[in-house]
Amino acid sequence: MNLKLEYKKATKNDVDFLLKLRMKTMNEHYNNANLPTSREATLQRVLYNYDKANIIILNDKPIGLLKIDYSKDKIEILQLQIDPNQQGKGIGKTILSKILEEAVSIQKPAILSVLKVNQAQDLYINLGFKIVDENEHSYIMEFSK
Repeated sequence: MNLKLEYKKATKNDVDFLLKLRMKTMNEHYNNANLPTSREATLQRVLYNYDKANIIILNDKPIGLLKIDYSKDKIEILQLQIDPNQQGKGIGKTILSKILEEAVSIQKPAILSVLKVNQAQDLYINLGFKIVDENEHSYIMEFSK
């Protein structure tokens, strides 16, 4: 699939969009994991590493969020959320595949954390991520070639 995705650095004007997006995409998982889903808790997650937040745009319409941290020794995918109306179309896979191509080319591992109750981990495993650690609620996954 050839998607024309663009990214725009998130600004303070995007907080409401990102708050609604996070509630639509993550509250069910947080609820299933018995984690807080209040507006305040959700807003804290939105604002976490906000300087690394990018709005995902498809056909001039914001459809998601990618927070990514490039450090000296790894690429960390902090948050990836796609609007439920756009899920299942290969968007997340396309975004992750490009990140993984970059990780291979610069010879750095890509890591992420996924809630144990979130089925997105199936996508990550299919892309070559492996579980390298876990905590009470999440798996820590790494891709390295």
